[in-house]
Amino acid sequence: MKKIFIYYSYTGNGELVASTLKEQGYELRRFQEKKKMPKSFFGGMMVGGFRAGLGLKGKLVNFDNDISNYDEIVIGSPIWNGRLTPATNGLLNQLDLKDKKVTFVLYSGSGTGKHAVKKLNKLFNNVKIIFLQEPKKYNEELNKLKEI
Repeated sequence: MKKIFIYYSYTGNGELVASTLKEQGYELRRFQEKKKMPKSFFGGMMVGGFRAGLGLKGKLVNFDNDISNYDEIVIGSPIWNGRLTPATNGLLNQLDLKDKKVTFVLYSGSGTGKHAVKKLNKLFNNVKIIFLQEPKKYNEELNKLKEI
């Protein structure tokens, strides 16, 4: 069974999750939004949070959206303003996830991502969602990845 972790990382939490899942046998594919974020953390959170709040779908840079050879897809996304990032919204717009086992790993510095969870439950029947609270700071959160 081929499995892949497709993820977005802004502050490094996604990279940490990717490293952990690679050890569990997942192939990795990172996606990036074409629109550049401000270099400062505060500026990035303000702009990103605002855009996430609007539910924008970002355009991705050089992303290979062919997942036909994978049985299991895990998608990793930060939570901004309680929602999925614009890059993640753009990704979901590109991928054909029907007939795939899909799990979402959401990572956040604060909050519960209730809007993101609500959206994912609306888009996918019986989707599995694993929520990690600041895995760079709380390394034990990565233990939840064993539940996939």
